[in-house]
Order: sequence, then structure tokens, then C-alpha cells
Amino acid sequence: MTVLRFRVSDSEAVAAQEWAARLGVDRSKLLRDALRAHLAKLASEAEALRRADVGEHDDSDLASNADWGPAEEWTGWADAAG
Repeated sequence: MTVLRFRVSDSEAVAAQEWAARLGVDRSKLLRDALRAHLAKLASEAEALRRADVGEHDDSDLASNADWGPAEEWTGWADAAG
């Protein structure tokens, strides 16, 4: 594990300590969990943006495939099961 140090305002330090006490955890755990959650949120947002960019390109590929039409007529298969 790596130790991170950063500065916060006095009011943020007090709020963090108060929340840690309310939740019954130490302040370090509260801050680790908050950092982990925020990093997960950022990664999720970055992934959504990446997928949106890729999706635009995939849509054009799918549009060209629509010209192929249906591969086979499958409606008659419903009667074969019964």
C-alpha cells in the first residue's frame, strides 16, 4: 500500500472526522473508500465516453450490413416446434 498525503480545508477535515465517527470507521478508511468510489466513477464515465465514440463508428458498419436483407425466412419455424 502507498501512503498519500494531501491538504484539505479545516471544515472538510472536521466533516470527514465526524462522518467517520458516525459510520464507526477510522478517517483513513472513510477517505480510502471515498477515493475508490470516485475513481470508479471516473473510470465508468471514461468507459461510457469511449463506448459512445466506438458506437458511432459501429453504427455505420451496421448500416452497411442492413443492405444484405434477412438471411432466411424463419417464420415457418414456429409451426415446426408444435
